[in-house]
Amino acid sequence: MERLLPAIAIAVFVLATIATLAVAGSTLGYDFLAYHNAASRLLAGQPPYDTSYLVAGPFGLFFYPPTFLLLAIPFGLLPAAAATWLWIGMLLAAFGAGVAVMPVASRTRWLIVLLAGLSWPFLYNVKLGQVGPLLFLLFAVGWRGLDRPAILGLTGAIGAATKIQPGLVLAWALLTRRWMAVAVGAAALVVMALAATLLAGPQAWTDFLTIITRVNDPITTPHNFTPGAVAYQLGASRDAAAALQLAGSVLVVLAVVFAALRRSAAASYLAVVVATQVLSPILWDHYAMLLLLPVAWLLDRGHAWAALIPLATCVVLVGVVPSLVYPVVFAVTLVALLVEPTRDGDAPPRSSREALPSPT
Repeated sequence: MERLLPAIAIAVFVLATIATLAVAGSTLGYDFLAYHNAASRLLAGQPPYDTSYLVAGPFGLFFYPPTFLLLAIPFGLLPAAAATWLWIGMLLAAFGAGVAVMPVASRTRWLIVLLAGLSWPFLYNVKLGQVGPLLFLLFAVGWRGLDRPAILGLTGAIGAATKIQPGLVLAWALLTRRWMAVAVGAAALVVMALAATLLAGPQAWTDFLTIITRVNDPITTPHNFTPGAVAYQLGASRDAAAALQLAGSVLVVLAVVFAALRRSAAASYLAVVVATQVLSPILWDHYAMLLLLPVAWLLDRGHAWAALIPLATCVVLVGVVPSLVYPVVFAVTLVALLVEPTRDGDAPPRSSREALPSPT
């Protein structure tokens, strides 16, 4: 069975991806077309943001930071159909590169490919053309380069330039006293922000803030899977749901701080990866594909049960499992990272290492 794992993983991944794209219909590239439209408007001398939207979810809404336009502009030069397929190809290549670069055993990598082929969040992500696989690659490179400040800082900065929340990696670097990574990340963000301002103009930042503050309601946004939104969907009052959402966010922040100070570098970094998604006011179901990173770490340490995390949102269970499963799998993953003991050979967080007395 071990010898057959690569063949099985590739077969399941390829067939599931092809089948998903073949039946996508009008939803093919749904998210990407918003990026493409924004880039096309900018190339035509128009504002990239449409500030008329009132809620997240409708077709065409672009609410990524202006720095994201640096990536989207080249695709705006192409017709929408060609650009969509090129973008999807890039997403698949990014995921493959991310799997290859993860610092885990070969067997674990093939298991992740297999689980991705079964995962609704991953397949849905690719079908929509959402940026999840790009973030997967950035987080995987950052994981492998935890002790390489330039790599860690650049991946954190590019993640923040893409979707804001991955910038929490730089906050983690600050907590763990990775000063050079913070400096590199901050410098890279400044350069990208200046480039985006020159490209799109200062007004783009104002429009972005207008959109982001209007559509990011963590409670009433349709199809949202934050704890508060799920509670609201299940009948809780808005006030109770908001209180639950706030409490959950506070607990996640405390968990990240605890992990940064008391768990290994890899465990605490991956806890931040989970937090970048959970702390988002909009938690779409396809965000759960990023849980494949901490799942890989857990599997590599012998925890076979971790495969149940992506299997809980398996494509064959779409429409069967309740919405509650999404905040639950995020919570289970985060707790698993916190309770896993540090073993001999695990690098502790740098803040802990620097606090230790020198040997005499």
